[in-house]
Amino acid sequence: MRTTLTLDPDVAAKAKRATARTGLPFKSVINQALRLGIEEVMSPPAARPYRTQPHPMGLKPGLSYDNVAELLAVAEEEAHG
Repeated sequence: MRTTLTLDPDVAAKAKRATARTGLPFKSVINQALRLGIEEVMSPPAARPYRTQPHPMGLKPGLSYDNVAELLAVAEEEAHG
């Protein structure tokens, strides 16, 4: 496919240096760079591991932590009381 492409001056200079160093035609250097660059652009960045630091909050005496409905009722009562 033939197309017109405008390169930024720094990119054009690097491509010209690559042609001089490798002896490959300018077109080949650009095609190789685009192949590598497009794969990089299309792949998502590596996710950083997410970690939380646990903090002991203690247990409130008199509550059953096995009964979620009871805990929610107590929490709502405290919020409105």
